[in-house]
Amino acid sequence: MDDYSSQETQKTTTSNRNVDDQDDHHHPNPTNPFVQILQQPIQWLQMLSSELNPTFVLGVVLVYGLSQGFSGSYFKVVTDYYWKDVQKLQPSVVQLYIGLYYIPWLMKPVWGLLTDVFPVRGYRRRPYFVLAGVIGTVSALTVAFSGNLAAVVALTWLIGVTAGVAIADVTIDACIARNSIEIRSLASDLQSLCGFCSSAGALVGYSTSGFFVHHLGPQGALGLLAIPPIFLTVLGFVIYEQRSTNLHSQRKKAVEEVGVAMSGIYKTIKLPQEFVGMIYAVGAVASIVGVLIYHKTLKNYPFRNLVFFAQLLYAMSGLLDLTFILRWNLALGIPDYFFVIMEECVFRIVTKIRWMPMIVLSTRLCPLGIEGTFFALLMCIDSLGSLSSKWGGGAVLHALNVTRTNFTNLWLALLIRNVLRFLTLGLIFLVPKADQLDLLIPSDLLTKNSFEFSDVDDQSLELVPSKGKIEV
Repeated sequence: MDDYSSQETQKTTTSNRNVDDQDDHHHPNPTNPFVQILQQPIQWLQMLSSELNPTFVLGVVLVYGLSQGFSGSYFKVVTDYYWKDVQKLQPSVVQLYIGLYYIPWLMKPVWGLLTDVFPVRGYRRRPYFVLAGVIGTVSALTVAFSGNLAAVVALTWLIGVTAGVAIADVTIDACIARNSIEIRSLASDLQSLCGFCSSAGALVGYSTSGFFVHHLGPQGALGLLAIPPIFLTVLGFVIYEQRSTNLHSQRKKAVEEVGVAMSGIYKTIKLPQEFVGMIYAVGAVASIVGVLIYHKTLKNYPFRNLVFFAQLLYAMSGLLDLTFILRWNLALGIPDYFFVIMEECVFRIVTKIRWMPMIVLSTRLCPLGIEGTFFALLMCIDSLGSLSSKWGGGAVLHALNVTRTNFTNLWLALLIRNVLRFLTLGLIFLVPKADQLDLLIPSDLLTKNSFEFSDVDDQSLELVPSKGKIEV
Protein backbone atom coordinates (compact mmCIF):
# COMPACT_ATOMS: atom_id res chain seq x y z
CA MET A 1 0.00 0.00 0.00
CA ASP A 2 2.83 2.37 0.85
CA ASP A 3 4.60 1.48 -2.40
CA TYR A 4 1.43 2.18 -4.35
CA SER A 5 0.99 5.54 -2.59
CA SER A 6 4.60 6.39 -3.31
CA GLN A 7 4.16 5.57 -6.98
CA GLU A 8 1.01 7.67 -7.20
CA THR A 9 2.78 10.55 -5.51
CA GLN A 10 5.63 10.33 -8.02
CA LYS A 11 3.17 10.26 -10.93
CA THR A 12 1.36 13.27 -9.54
CA THR A 13 4.60 15.17 -9.09
CA THR A 14 5.72 14.28 -12.61
CA SER A 15 2.35 15.30 -14.00
CA ASN A 16 2.51 18.62 -12.20
CA ARG A 17 5.99 19.22 -13.59
CA ASN A 18 4.76 18.48 -17.11
CA VAL A 19 1.88 20.92 -16.62
CA ASP A 20 4.31 23.53 -15.35
CA ASP A 21 6.56 22.91 -18.36
CA GLN A 22 3.59 23.32 -20.67
CA ASP A 23 2.60 26.53 -18.93
CA ASP A 24 6.15 27.81 -19.29
CA HIS A 25 6.03 26.86 -22.96
CA HIS A 26 2.72 28.59 -23.64
CA HIS A 27 3.43 31.53 -21.33
CA PRO A 28 7.13 32.29 -21.71
CA ASN A 29 8.85 34.88 -19.64
CA PRO A 30 8.50 38.42 -20.99
CA THR A 31 11.08 39.15 -23.65
CA ASN A 32 13.44 42.05 -23.31
CA PRO A 33 12.35 45.43 -24.71
CA PHE A 34 14.66 45.18 -27.71
CA VAL A 35 13.06 41.91 -28.85
CA GLN A 36 9.59 43.37 -28.29
CA ILE A 37 10.46 46.34 -30.51
CA LEU A 38 11.56 43.95 -33.25
CA GLN A 39 8.39 41.89 -32.87
CA GLN A 40 5.99 44.84 -33.13
CA PRO A 41 6.30 45.34 -36.92
CA ILE A 42 5.88 41.61 -37.50
CA GLN A 43 2.83 41.43 -35.26
CA TRP A 44 1.42 44.51 -36.95
CA LEU A 45 1.82 42.98 -40.40
CA GLN A 46 0.26 39.75 -39.14
CA MET A 47 -2.70 41.74 -37.86
CA LEU A 48 -3.16 43.46 -41.22
CA SER A 49 -2.83 40.16 -43.07
CA SER A 50 -5.45 38.56 -40.83
CA GLU A 51 -7.89 41.43 -41.32
CA LEU A 52 -7.10 41.80 -45.03
CA ASN A 53 -5.94 39.41 -47.71
CA PRO A 54 -2.16 38.73 -47.64
CA THR A 55 -1.91 39.33 -51.38
CA PHE A 56 -3.39 42.78 -50.86
CA VAL A 57 -0.71 43.55 -48.25
CA LEU A 58 1.85 42.23 -50.75
CA GLY A 59 0.40 44.58 -53.36
CA VAL A 60 0.83 47.57 -51.05
CA VAL A 61 4.43 46.59 -50.37
CA LEU A 62 5.23 46.16 -54.07
CA VAL A 63 3.49 49.30 -55.30
CA TYR A 64 4.48 51.66 -52.51
CA GLY A 65 7.81 50.07 -51.59
CA LEU A 66 9.24 48.92 -54.89
CA SER A 67 7.38 50.91 -57.54
CA GLN A 68 6.92 54.27 -55.83
CA GLY A 69 9.58 54.18 -53.12
CA PHE A 70 12.53 52.61 -54.93
CA SER A 71 11.64 53.65 -58.48
CA GLY A 72 10.65 57.17 -57.50
CA SER A 73 13.85 57.89 -55.56
CA TYR A 74 16.12 56.09 -58.00
CA PHE A 75 14.39 57.80 -60.94
CA LYS A 76 14.85 61.23 -59.34
CA VAL A 77 18.62 60.94 -58.91
CA VAL A 78 19.43 59.08 -62.13
CA THR A 79 17.34 61.29 -64.42
CA ASP A 80 18.86 64.41 -62.88
CA TYR A 81 22.28 63.17 -63.99
CA TYR A 82 20.86 61.99 -67.31
CA TRP A 83 19.57 65.44 -68.24
CA LYS A 84 22.69 67.16 -66.93
CA ASP A 85 25.47 64.87 -68.18
CA VAL A 86 23.95 63.12 -71.20
CA GLN A 87 21.50 65.66 -72.61
CA LYS A 88 23.37 68.69 -71.13
CA LEU A 89 20.24 70.80 -70.55
CA GLN A 90 19.90 74.01 -68.55
CA PRO A 91 18.09 73.91 -65.13
CA SER A 92 15.07 75.87 -66.38
CA VAL A 93 14.55 73.38 -69.23
CA VAL A 94 15.01 70.45 -66.86
CA GLN A 95 12.32 71.92 -64.59
CA LEU A 96 9.98 72.08 -67.58
CA TYR A 97 10.67 68.43 -68.43
CA ILE A 98 10.28 67.34 -64.82
CA GLY A 99 6.90 69.06 -64.83
CA LEU A 100 5.89 66.91 -67.80
CA TYR A 101 6.57 63.81 -65.70
CA TYR A 102 3.34 64.70 -63.91
CA ILE A 103 1.15 64.23 -66.97
CA PRO A 104 0.35 60.57 -66.07
CA TRP A 105 -0.41 61.67 -62.51
CA LEU A 106 -2.75 64.38 -63.75
CA MET A 107 -4.55 61.62 -65.64
CA LYS A 108 -5.19 59.66 -62.44
CA PRO A 109 -8.96 60.28 -62.65
CA VAL A 110 -8.88 58.61 -66.08
CA TRP A 111 -7.00 55.58 -64.73
CA GLY A 112 -9.35 55.44 -61.75
CA LEU A 113 -12.39 55.61 -64.02
CA LEU A 114 -11.00 52.77 -66.13
CA THR A 115 -10.45 50.54 -63.09
CA ASP A 116 -13.92 51.27 -61.73
CA VAL A 117 -15.95 51.18 -64.93
CA PHE A 118 -14.11 49.02 -67.46
CA PRO A 119 -13.19 45.59 -66.12
CA VAL A 120 -11.24 43.22 -68.35
CA ARG A 121 -12.45 39.62 -68.46
CA GLY A 122 -14.32 40.19 -65.23
CA TYR A 123 -11.48 41.82 -63.28
CA ARG A 124 -11.25 45.49 -62.33
CA ARG A 125 -7.82 45.61 -60.69
CA ARG A 126 -5.64 42.79 -61.98
CA PRO A 127 -5.45 43.87 -65.66
CA TYR A 128 -4.30 47.37 -64.73
CA PHE A 129 -1.42 46.08 -62.64
CA VAL A 130 -0.34 44.10 -65.72
CA LEU A 131 -0.78 47.16 -67.94
CA ALA A 132 1.29 49.29 -65.57
CA GLY A 133 4.03 46.68 -65.53
CA VAL A 134 4.22 46.33 -69.30
CA ILE A 135 4.31 50.10 -69.91
CA GLY A 136 6.97 50.66 -67.26
CA THR A 137 9.20 47.80 -68.41
CA VAL A 138 9.14 48.70 -72.10
CA SER A 139 9.73 52.40 -71.39
CA ALA A 140 12.68 51.85 -69.04
CA LEU A 141 14.44 49.36 -71.32
CA THR A 142 13.94 51.56 -74.38
CA VAL A 143 15.42 54.72 -72.87
CA ALA A 144 18.31 52.75 -71.35
CA PHE A 145 19.44 50.78 -74.38
CA SER A 146 18.49 52.90 -77.41
CA GLY A 147 21.76 54.81 -77.66
CA ASN A 148 21.74 58.56 -78.22
CA LEU A 149 18.14 59.70 -78.04
CA ALA A 150 16.78 63.13 -78.86
CA ALA A 151 15.72 64.93 -75.69
CA VAL A 152 12.04 64.87 -76.66
CA VAL A 153 12.13 61.15 -77.43
CA ALA A 154 13.87 60.39 -74.14
CA LEU A 155 11.33 62.52 -72.31
CA THR A 156 8.50 60.54 -73.90
CA TRP A 157 9.89 57.23 -72.65
CA LEU A 158 10.59 58.63 -69.20
CA ILE A 159 6.98 59.80 -69.04
CA GLY A 160 6.11 56.18 -69.88
CA VAL A 161 8.04 55.08 -66.79
CA THR A 162 6.07 57.47 -64.60
CA ALA A 163 2.84 56.35 -66.30
CA GLY A 164 3.46 52.78 -65.17
CA VAL A 165 3.97 53.98 -61.60
CA ALA A 166 0.87 56.19 -61.73
CA ILE A 167 -1.44 53.46 -63.07
CA ALA A 168 -0.26 51.00 -60.42
CA ASP A 169 -0.69 53.69 -57.77
CA VAL A 170 -4.29 54.39 -58.80
CA THR A 171 -5.13 50.69 -58.83
CA ILE A 172 -3.75 49.92 -55.38
CA ASP A 173 -5.21 53.17 -54.00
CA ALA A 174 -8.65 52.02 -55.13
CA CYS A 175 -8.16 48.88 -53.07
CA ILE A 176 -6.87 50.89 -50.10
CA ALA A 177 -9.76 53.33 -50.31
CA ARG A 178 -12.26 50.47 -50.35
CA ASN A 179 -10.71 48.87 -47.29
CA SER A 180 -10.51 52.20 -45.49
CA ILE A 181 -14.23 52.70 -46.07
CA GLU A 182 -15.15 49.20 -44.95
CA ILE A 183 -12.87 49.14 -41.88
CA ARG A 184 -12.39 52.73 -40.76
CA SER A 185 -10.26 51.68 -37.79
CA LEU A 186 -7.59 50.41 -40.20
CA ALA A 187 -7.42 53.53 -42.38
CA SER A 188 -4.53 55.06 -40.45
CA ASP A 189 -2.75 51.71 -40.29
CA LEU A 190 -3.00 51.32 -44.04
CA GLN A 191 -1.52 54.76 -44.62
CA SER A 192 1.23 53.98 -42.12
CA LEU A 193 2.00 50.80 -44.07
CA CYS A 194 2.13 52.83 -47.29
CA GLY A 195 4.41 55.37 -45.64
CA PHE A 196 6.77 52.73 -44.23
CA CYS A 197 7.04 50.91 -47.54
CA SER A 198 7.53 54.11 -49.52
CA SER A 199 10.24 55.39 -47.18
CA ALA A 200 12.05 52.05 -46.99
CA GLY A 201 12.01 51.75 -50.78
CA ALA A 202 13.25 55.32 -51.11
CA LEU A 203 16.09 54.51 -48.72
CA VAL A 204 17.26 51.68 -50.97
CA GLY A 205 16.79 53.75 -54.13
CA TYR A 206 18.69 56.77 -52.89
CA SER A 207 21.45 54.61 -51.36
CA THR A 208 22.14 52.72 -54.57
CA SER A 209 21.47 55.38 -57.20
CA GLY A 210 24.85 57.09 -56.95
CA PHE A 211 26.68 53.76 -57.13
CA PHE A 212 24.91 52.69 -60.31
CA VAL A 213 25.24 56.10 -61.97
CA HIS A 214 28.97 55.98 -61.27
CA HIS A 215 29.48 52.45 -62.62
CA LEU A 216 26.85 52.20 -65.37
CA GLY A 217 26.52 55.82 -66.40
CA PRO A 218 23.26 57.79 -66.17
CA GLN A 219 21.68 56.18 -69.22
CA GLY A 220 22.69 52.61 -68.40
CA ALA A 221 21.52 53.01 -64.82
CA LEU A 222 18.02 53.75 -66.10
CA GLY A 223 17.76 50.10 -67.18
CA LEU A 224 17.28 49.03 -63.54
CA LEU A 225 13.97 50.87 -63.57
CA ALA A 226 12.59 47.90 -65.56
CA ILE A 227 12.77 45.63 -62.48
CA PRO A 228 9.90 47.10 -60.38
CA PRO A 229 7.34 47.02 -63.24
CA ILE A 230 8.18 43.36 -63.84
CA PHE A 231 7.00 42.67 -60.29
CA LEU A 232 3.87 44.72 -60.97
CA THR A 233 3.09 42.43 -63.88
CA VAL A 234 3.46 39.41 -61.62
CA LEU A 235 1.26 41.09 -59.01
CA GLY A 236 -1.51 41.36 -61.59
CA PHE A 237 -1.62 37.56 -61.76
CA VAL A 238 -1.37 36.77 -58.03
CA ILE A 239 -3.42 39.40 -56.19
CA TYR A 240 -6.75 38.00 -55.07
CA GLU A 241 -9.79 39.32 -56.88
CA GLN A 242 -13.02 37.49 -57.47
CA ARG A 243 -14.11 37.49 -61.07
CA SER A 244 -17.28 39.41 -61.80
CA THR A 245 -20.13 38.48 -64.13
CA ASN A 246 -22.88 40.53 -65.76
CA LEU A 247 -20.34 43.15 -66.76
CA HIS A 248 -22.64 45.15 -69.02
CA SER A 249 -25.12 46.10 -66.29
CA GLN A 250 -22.28 46.74 -63.85
CA ARG A 251 -20.53 49.06 -66.32
CA LYS A 252 -23.77 50.92 -67.02
CA LYS A 253 -24.39 51.43 -63.31
CA ALA A 254 -20.81 52.61 -62.80
CA VAL A 255 -21.11 55.22 -65.54
CA GLU A 256 -24.31 56.50 -63.96
CA GLU A 257 -22.62 56.72 -60.58
CA VAL A 258 -19.80 58.83 -62.00
CA GLY A 259 -22.29 61.67 -62.47
CA VAL A 260 -23.36 61.31 -58.85
CA ALA A 261 -19.72 61.37 -57.80
CA MET A 262 -19.12 64.58 -59.68
CA SER A 263 -21.94 66.25 -57.79
CA GLY A 264 -20.48 64.72 -54.65
CA ILE A 265 -17.21 66.48 -55.38
CA TYR A 266 -19.04 69.78 -55.50
CA LYS A 267 -20.60 69.00 -52.20
CA THR A 268 -17.44 67.88 -50.42
CA ILE A 269 -15.16 70.34 -51.82
CA LYS A 270 27.16 69.30 -57.94
CA LEU A 271 28.50 67.03 -55.27
CA PRO A 272 30.01 63.53 -55.67
CA GLN A 273 27.36 61.21 -57.01
CA GLU A 274 27.49 58.82 -54.09
CA PHE A 275 27.14 61.65 -51.57
CA VAL A 276 24.06 63.00 -53.32
CA GLY A 277 22.50 59.55 -53.08
CA MET A 278 23.47 59.24 -49.41
CA ILE A 279 21.87 62.59 -48.58
CA TYR A 280 18.59 61.33 -49.99
CA ALA A 281 19.12 57.98 -48.24
CA VAL A 282 19.41 59.71 -44.87
CA GLY A 283 16.29 61.64 -45.82
CA ALA A 284 14.51 58.35 -46.49
CA VAL A 285 15.38 57.21 -42.97
CA ALA A 286 13.98 60.50 -41.70
CA SER A 287 10.79 59.78 -43.66
CA ILE A 288 10.41 56.55 -41.72
CA VAL A 289 10.82 58.55 -38.51
CA GLY A 290 8.08 60.89 -39.71
CA VAL A 291 5.77 57.95 -40.37
CA LEU A 292 6.51 56.57 -36.88
CA ILE A 293 5.76 59.92 -35.28
CA TYR A 294 2.43 60.12 -37.08
CA HIS A 295 1.49 56.49 -36.44
CA LYS A 296 2.41 56.51 -32.73
CA THR A 297 1.36 59.98 -31.59
CA LEU A 298 -0.60 62.00 -34.16
CA LYS A 299 -3.15 59.77 -35.89
CA ASN A 300 -5.90 60.58 -33.37
CA TYR A 301 -5.66 64.38 -33.60
CA PRO A 302 -8.33 66.38 -35.50
CA PHE A 303 -7.52 67.04 -39.15
CA ARG A 304 -7.47 70.83 -39.03
CA ASN A 305 -5.21 71.20 -35.99
CA LEU A 306 -2.74 68.63 -37.28
CA VAL A 307 -2.57 70.06 -40.80
CA PHE A 308 -2.20 73.64 -39.51
CA PHE A 309 0.84 72.93 -37.35
CA ALA A 310 2.33 70.59 -39.96
CA GLN A 311 2.04 73.30 -42.63
CA LEU A 312 3.55 75.84 -40.25
CA LEU A 313 6.54 73.59 -39.63
CA TYR A 314 6.77 72.93 -43.37
CA ALA A 315 6.97 76.65 -44.09
CA MET A 316 9.54 77.22 -41.35
CA SER A 317 11.70 74.31 -42.55
CA GLY A 318 12.00 76.05 -45.92
CA LEU A 319 14.03 78.77 -44.23
CA LEU A 320 16.84 76.24 -43.80
CA ASP A 321 17.35 76.23 -47.58
CA LEU A 322 17.62 80.00 -47.54
CA THR A 323 20.13 79.82 -44.68
CA PHE A 324 22.28 77.43 -46.70
CA ILE A 325 22.18 79.46 -49.93
CA LEU A 326 23.15 82.66 -48.08
CA ARG A 327 25.97 80.71 -46.36
CA TRP A 328 24.75 81.67 -42.91
CA ASN A 329 25.46 78.12 -41.75
CA LEU A 330 29.20 78.76 -42.17
CA ALA A 331 28.88 81.94 -40.12
CA LEU A 332 27.39 79.76 -37.39
CA GLY A 333 30.25 77.29 -37.70
CA ILE A 334 28.10 74.50 -39.21
CA PRO A 335 29.81 72.70 -42.13
CA ASP A 336 27.90 72.31 -45.37
CA TYR A 337 27.66 68.51 -45.38
CA PHE A 338 26.24 68.42 -41.85
CA PHE A 339 23.78 71.24 -42.51
CA VAL A 340 22.53 69.68 -45.76
CA ILE A 341 21.88 66.34 -44.05
CA MET A 342 20.15 68.06 -41.14
CA GLU A 343 17.95 70.08 -43.49
CA GLU A 344 17.02 66.97 -45.47
CA CYS A 345 16.02 65.12 -42.29
CA VAL A 346 13.86 67.98 -41.02
CA PHE A 347 12.21 68.41 -44.40
CA ARG A 348 11.39 64.70 -44.77
CA ILE A 349 9.96 64.33 -41.27
CA VAL A 350 7.76 67.39 -41.58
CA THR A 351 6.65 66.42 -45.09
CA LYS A 352 5.47 62.98 -43.93
CA ILE A 353 3.62 64.42 -40.94
CA ARG A 354 1.96 66.95 -43.25
CA TRP A 355 1.10 64.50 -46.03
CA MET A 356 -0.30 61.46 -44.21
CA PRO A 357 -3.37 63.09 -42.59
CA MET A 358 -4.27 64.53 -45.99
CA ILE A 359 -4.23 61.02 -47.47
CA VAL A 360 -6.42 59.71 -44.64
CA LEU A 361 -8.78 62.65 -45.22
CA SER A 362 -8.93 61.82 -48.91
CA THR A 363 -9.96 58.23 -48.20
CA ARG A 364 -12.70 59.53 -45.91
CA LEU A 365 -14.21 61.50 -48.80
CA CYS A 366 -14.53 58.55 -51.20
CA PRO A 367 -18.02 57.22 -51.95
CA LEU A 368 -18.33 53.45 -52.20
CA GLY A 369 -18.36 51.89 -55.64
CA ILE A 370 -16.34 54.62 -57.36
CA GLU A 371 -13.61 54.92 -54.78
CA GLY A 372 -10.92 54.43 -57.43
CA THR A 373 -12.18 57.31 -59.57
CA PHE A 374 -12.83 59.64 -56.65
CA PHE A 375 -9.56 59.04 -54.83
CA ALA A 376 -7.64 59.40 -58.09
CA LEU A 377 -9.41 62.71 -58.68
CA LEU A 378 -8.34 63.99 -55.28
CA MET A 379 -4.77 62.88 -55.92
CA CYS A 380 -4.93 64.55 -59.33
CA ILE A 381 -5.43 67.86 -57.53
CA ASP A 382 -2.17 67.25 -55.68
CA SER A 383 -0.40 66.34 -58.92
CA LEU A 384 -1.77 69.49 -60.51
CA GLY A 385 -0.28 71.48 -57.65
CA SER A 386 3.06 69.71 -58.10
CA LEU A 387 2.97 70.43 -61.84
CA SER A 388 2.21 74.09 -61.19
CA SER A 389 5.06 74.31 -58.70
CA LYS A 390 7.53 72.71 -61.13
CA TRP A 391 6.58 74.91 -64.07
CA GLY A 392 6.18 77.97 -61.89
CA GLY A 393 9.58 77.28 -60.33
CA GLY A 394 11.13 76.88 -63.76
CA ALA A 395 9.62 80.20 -64.86
CA VAL A 396 10.94 81.95 -61.74
CA LEU A 397 14.42 80.48 -62.26
CA HIS A 398 14.38 81.68 -65.86
CA ALA A 399 13.13 85.14 -64.91
CA LEU A 400 15.83 85.46 -62.24
CA ASN A 401 18.51 84.19 -64.65
CA VAL A 402 19.45 81.20 -62.48
CA THR A 403 21.46 78.81 -64.68
CA ARG A 404 23.84 75.89 -64.30
CA THR A 405 26.65 78.31 -63.45
CA ASN A 406 24.89 81.40 -62.10
CA PHE A 407 23.23 81.12 -58.65
CA THR A 408 23.27 84.80 -57.74
CA ASN A 409 19.49 85.17 -57.49
CA LEU A 410 18.71 81.67 -56.21
CA TRP A 411 18.10 83.04 -52.71
CA LEU A 412 15.32 85.22 -54.07
CA ALA A 413 13.59 82.23 -55.68
CA LEU A 414 13.72 80.38 -52.33
CA LEU A 415 12.34 83.41 -50.52
CA ILE A 416 9.36 83.54 -52.90
CA ARG A 417 8.75 79.84 -52.33
CA ASN A 418 8.82 80.20 -48.54
CA VAL A 419 6.45 83.18 -48.58
CA LEU A 420 3.96 81.10 -50.58
CA ARG A 421 4.19 78.30 -48.03
CA PHE A 422 3.29 80.69 -45.22
CA LEU A 423 0.41 82.14 -47.26
CA THR A 424 -1.07 78.66 -47.57
CA LEU A 425 -1.87 78.78 -43.84
CA GLY A 426 -4.71 81.13 -44.75
CA LEU A 427 -6.52 78.23 -46.45
CA ILE A 428 -6.42 75.80 -43.51
CA PHE A 429 -10.00 76.72 -42.63
CA LEU A 430 -11.05 74.56 -45.62
CA VAL A 431 -9.84 71.44 -43.79
CA PRO A 432 -12.61 69.90 -41.63
CA LYS A 433 -12.28 69.95 -37.86
CA ALA A 434 -13.37 66.31 -37.62
CA ASP A 435 -11.32 63.56 -36.01
CA GLN A 436 -9.58 61.08 -38.26
CA LEU A 437 -12.13 58.33 -37.50
CA ASP A 438 -15.24 60.43 -38.14
CA LEU A 439 -17.58 59.94 -41.11
CA LEU A 440 -17.15 62.98 -43.34
CA ILE A 441 -19.68 62.46 -46.14
CA PRO A 442 -23.45 62.00 -45.73
CA SER A 443 -24.50 58.39 -45.26
CA ASP A 444 -27.10 58.70 -48.02
CA LEU A 445 -24.39 59.78 -50.49
CA LEU A 446 -22.23 56.90 -49.30
CA THR A 447 -24.95 54.31 -49.93
CA LYS A 448 -26.27 55.98 -53.06
CA ASN A 449 -22.87 55.73 -54.76
CA SER A 450 -22.18 52.14 -53.81
CA PHE A 451 -22.70 49.25 -56.21
CA GLU A 452 -25.34 46.92 -54.88
CA PHE A 453 -23.00 43.98 -54.68
CA SER A 454 -25.14 42.20 -52.13
CA ASP A 455 -27.84 41.60 -54.76
CA VAL A 456 -25.60 39.44 -56.93
CA ASP A 457 -22.95 37.60 -54.98
CA ASP A 458 -20.83 36.63 -57.96
CA GLN A 459 -20.56 40.27 -59.05
CA SER A 460 -18.59 41.27 -55.99
CA LEU A 461 -14.89 41.87 -56.35
CA GLU A 462 -13.22 40.94 -53.10
CA LEU A 463 -9.70 41.47 -51.91
CA VAL A 464 -10.14 38.68 -49.40
CA PRO A 465 -12.05 35.40 -49.37
CA SER A 466 -15.51 35.36 -47.84
CA LYS A 467 -13.94 34.94 -44.39
CA GLY A 468 -12.49 38.45 -44.55
CA LYS A 469 -15.59 40.14 -46.02
CA ILE A 470 -13.58 42.96 -47.51
CA GLU A 471 -14.42 43.92 -51.09
CA VAL A 472 -12.30 45.69 -53.64
